[in-house]
Amino acid sequence: MVWSDKKLAELRQTFDGATGGDLHSANYQRIAEKIFSEGGRRPAPYSGMPTLLDAAHRQVGDDHLGIGDLDVALFGVPMDLGVTNRNGSRFGPRALRAIERVGPYNDALDCAPVHEMAVADIGDVPFRSRFDLAQSHADIESFAAKIVGEGVIPMAVGGDHSISHPILKAVGANGPVGMIHIDAHCDTGGSYEGEKFHHGGPFRNAVLDGVLDPERTIQIGIRGAAKYIWEFSEMSGMTVIEAADLSEAAIPEIIRQARAVIGDGPTYLSFDIDSLDPAYAPGTGTPEVGGLTTREVMALIRGMKGANLVGGDVVEVAPAYDPTTNTAQNGAQMYFEILSLMQFSPFRTSNKGQ
Repeated sequence: MVWSDKKLAELRQTFDGATGGDLHSANYQRIAEKIFSEGGRRPAPYSGMPTLLDAAHRQVGDDHLGIGDLDVALFGVPMDLGVTNRNGSRFGPRALRAIERVGPYNDALDCAPVHEMAVADIGDVPFRSRFDLAQSHADIESFAAKIVGEGVIPMAVGGDHSISHPILKAVGANGPVGMIHIDAHCDTGGSYEGEKFHHGGPFRNAVLDGVLDPERTIQIGIRGAAKYIWEFSEMSGMTVIEAADLSEAAIPEIIRQARAVIGDGPTYLSFDIDSLDPAYAPGTGTPEVGGLTTREVMALIRGMKGANLVGGDVVEVAPAYDPTTNTAQNGAQMYFEILSLMQFSPFRTSNKGQ
């Protein structure tokens, strides 16, 4: 009892009366000082105007966005005109904004990206039509090109996966980029019923447009009965990792392979929520049984720390098919993980002179 009483006295002296923002580890205190205010106060996660990852909202202009001071621009793309199965991912950005608690600290990567970078939610792509797919893609490309033109990294929330093609046209305008693509489907299919810009073909289109380098592209989590459609991936030189080959033990090797594929060049990271097994993400347009777990995906994403990322997206969250909101929760978490990677991207640090 003598020892325990002494220890208790020490703990009381150190912690009694301390607030949640008073920490004794210098590393943790650095985070707390960005989040807590005097008296241990911090914003309630359920209050205020909902934004992506609780980032500050930034009103933007029409011709010139006026966001050149940002490191990363978060934005929504509420468009699902390219779906081949269930629609509803147009509500994805709103669903992710409604998730009230993700972050702000990333324990694995030791960062608080919304607080340690200049990040803002700049709203949604301003679409001229809710009916015209081609025009919608043109609007997405124009909006993303403005972000890129101001030296800011674009990070989108879809919307269906067809949105990635126009964003890649913006980030790859000066030369093709590599890609880390986590998905159940390769999305390199051809034209369906006279339309080639659907959500099953964005990466074939991006390669053929010269904005995506297939030999610097890795696709992880692929599975399902549509495998025969994806021959373009392998014939073009993409590396395809099937879900059946992914286990917790295999993750370090897959990370190593992914880093070797993308190298040091500019790279885009696209995450489709249907890469997760429907047990974790039923709220999506084309669910595929036999998918990845949230833990596996988080390990994969975190393993890309230091990759030269120039943009990213989270797509295909269709909240109406998931009354639990788990799909949106998991989508928001992966969006946060990708944003955390941006803090360590050589592109960001060199672009902002940091």
